[in-house]
Amino acid sequence: MSQKTLGLIHTSATLVPVFADLCSKYLPHIKTFNIVDDSLIKNTIACGELTPSTSKRVVNYAASAQEAGADLILFTCSSIGPAVETAATLTGVPVLRVDQPMADKAIQTGKRIGVVATLSTTLQPTSDLVKRRAIAANKEIELKPVLCEGAFEALMSGDAATHDTKVAEALKQLSKEVDVILLAQASMARVVGNLDEADKLVPILASPTIAIEHIAGLLK
Repeated sequence: MSQKTLGLIHTSATLVPVFADLCSKYLPHIKTFNIVDDSLIKNTIACGELTPSTSKRVVNYAASAQEAGADLILFTCSSIGPAVETAATLTGVPVLRVDQPMADKAIQTGKRIGVVATLSTTLQPTSDLVKRRAIAANKEIELKPVLCEGAFEALMSGDAATHDTKVAEALKQLSKEVDVILLAQASMARVVGNLDEADKLVPILASPTIAIEHIAGLLK
């Protein structure tokens, strides 16, 4: 049986080592390759939404990854999620958006679901995904989306400490109001590791590990 190949498509080079570590841990026998184009997320932020032209490029990247030999394709950015779902219908191999396994896990975990993001362009598509996955699973949920104002801008200007503080404060407050929290961006996951155990009142889910564990099950 030939070795399987996973194609990872990123909108930030910072996510390449994050997923490389996860793949070496959970997918040691799977070949991987990376495609990185940060203009996808930059254009989406600049326009305030995912545009048709950016969506078309997402679909084209999926086709390119298939041609490169991918047996399964993972897009690691939540902001372009709707375009990834379109790509999944037009590509000859499975295409997965990074936050779908996380959304499914949250729906199984509790009814009151919090979603935290530092970008409105990510908060909306992730919240929408959770709603649609809940309907598909025939589960009734209560969604509480929270935007950490100024956190993303702080991170982009090199002030990671302010970003982490704002995200941590949002997580502490939201944990008192919901059963489970989703992190809409992979870049927020490191904040959870720095929280005191006393502040982790509910499960806080980050997409990278959950997505790779899900793929490990698919590529057995």
